[in-house]
Amino acid sequence: MRLVYKAWVPARQSPAAPSRSLARRLLPLAAIVVLAAVGFKTLGGGISFDALVRHRSAIDTFVAEHWLQAIFAYLAIYIVTVAVSLPGAAFLTVAGGFLFGLVLGASLAVLGATVGATLVFLAARTALGEPLLRWAGPRANQLAREFREEAFRYLLFLRLVPLFPFFLVNLVPAFAGVRLGPFVAATALGIIPAAVVFAFAGTGLDSVITAQVDAYHRCLASGAGNCRLVFDPMDVLTPQLISSLVALGLLVLMPVVVKRWRADAPSGM
Repeated sequence: MRLVYKAWVPARQSPAAPSRSLARRLLPLAAIVVLAAVGFKTLGGGISFDALVRHRSAIDTFVAEHWLQAIFAYLAIYIVTVAVSLPGAAFLTVAGGFLFGLVLGASLAVLGATVGATLVFLAARTALGEPLLRWAGPRANQLAREFREEAFRYLLFLRLVPLFPFFLVNLVPAFAGVRLGPFVAATALGIIPAAVVFAFAGTGLDSVITAQVDAYHRCLASGAGNCRLVFDPMDVLTPQLISSLVALGLLVLMPVVVKRWRADAPSGM
């Protein structure tokens, strides 16, 4: 009897396999986009001061009678707001100080913002991070490597300085291939100063609400047609405060600058 050996030939991958893999990668990002669209539609573009004033009595009652549930509800709203990049995170931090006090309000804001930012980071890294690095040119990959080498300091600077869009700072590290640990640590530490400032402003929000309501009623009594309640949480960020945060961010980057300077300096110096 003669034995016949056949060479093993690997099975061809179905042409549909790459597309299914891409679809799985894009699914988390697509879910965030859908949730963002629903949030904009439901909340009218964000969390508003007007809504807090109008529902203040019901909110105060709920917090007083269901304190623990109120904390979890606030935290859930904050996480979703950040994860789907809805406007209103700054005002939510102010509201946290108003509802729960400085320490607890700021702590919940830091936790909610960190968790929400991490969800965006993981979704973007899964969906587009690796493909973008593969498709990018050598220069882009070099920049990504330099960013990863000092990821914690760069991210801490970007979080401390309140001039960069929060959602953008969530995406850039994902595209650069930054590890999860440095991202979470820099995010949590970097947003603490601003969270404390906004929450502290919230502890005095009661007087602001009273003044705004009185002005609103006077406006209605005068017969004006453009009466509305106005409060911009970004007014809390005075030029002096922004300058202080920028200086703190630059201090964080100083070791990176010195390291680069030493690397570029001639060896004889």
